[in-house]
Amino acid sequence: MSNRLLSQIDISLFLPVVVLVSFSLTTLFSMDIDFFKNQLFYILVSFTVFIFFSHSNIKIFQYYSLLLYIASIVLLILVLVLGAETRGAVRWIDIFGLRIQFSEVLKPFLALSLAGFIGRTERRDLRFLLLVFFFSLPVGVLIFLQPDLGNAIIYFGVLFATLIAVGFPKRWFLAGFIILVLASPILWHFLHDYQKQRVLTFINPMQDPLGTSYNAVQSIVAVGSGMVIGKGLGEGTQSGLRFLPERHTDFIFASLSEVFGFIGTAIVVITFGFILYRIYALFNHVDDRASRVFVAVSFFLILVQSFVNISMNIGILPVVGVTLPFVSFGGSSILSNFIILGMLSSLKTREKLQQVLEIK
Repeated sequence: MSNRLLSQIDISLFLPVVVLVSFSLTTLFSMDIDFFKNQLFYILVSFTVFIFFSHSNIKIFQYYSLLLYIASIVLLILVLVLGAETRGAVRWIDIFGLRIQFSEVLKPFLALSLAGFIGRTERRDLRFLLLVFFFSLPVGVLIFLQPDLGNAIIYFGVLFATLIAVGFPKRWFLAGFIILVLASPILWHFLHDYQKQRVLTFINPMQDPLGTSYNAVQSIVAVGSGMVIGKGLGEGTQSGLRFLPERHTDFIFASLSEVFGFIGTAIVVITFGFILYRIYALFNHVDDRASRVFVAVSFFLILVQSFVNISMNIGILPVVGVTLPFVSFGGSSILSNFIILGMLSSLKTREKLQQVLEIK
């Protein structure tokens, strides 16, 4: 890799991701060599895309934020119409033999769309808040209809956290939370039966340990069995013998815990913390409004996804279909996260260049 290429990459963001990817590949290798090979392919493709976006001018994408938003809505509608059904959900479209989950891949572009919409004005009044909500509502509804409750929760959770971070009054969100709690009996009826079972399982994990509670129980067992230093490569029982469902995707953290133990999981959590710290530092240094909103969205995307995934793996949140960024198996998730990383790296590089020009 040439020095010029390296100079365009924010190493302080990239190296921690290398740590996470290494844990991912090692854990997958201990489970199944095919998982390892496929994930390595996804990572190499995603790294190429990362290089492209890290050398791009993100402001060009921000200029076309409305077109990106419209294209995203169209693609999410196509998923419902043409998507492949798996386990009762229509979340993927098969393109040339590759299965793409657009609710994952579109995250960085929807982040740009939101940044373009909010960043065009300094308004932070209630009317503009409602406009932002209705701007975001079609995306959340289309994802919920797939059904993909996990990503729908992520989208709205990230949206509200971002709006607070960029200056909207907190009291409005507190009022909205109270309304949401009061409306929860009505919203309960819109959930699918399996989603209701996940919530009930969270309240009482041992009500049906061989049925609806099986995933949660096996995940907790896997995390605990790793002890301090882990069982070692290929020695995991819950993940290796497939007692743990979705061991390579939603429950990758439990599989990783079984292999590497508390020490390994602590390194992973600390690495996520360092990545978030670097993104937060970038947020404080970026000047224009749209870029600040994009950085805030990126921060909360990684924070909320990692928090929800780890929490459901250790039994403190209900089980929802949320991947662990840079660690879970899957091309769509890896690609999405590397695109975000590339865009952040591009912003950091241009921020440094701007500072040099100002000094001159």
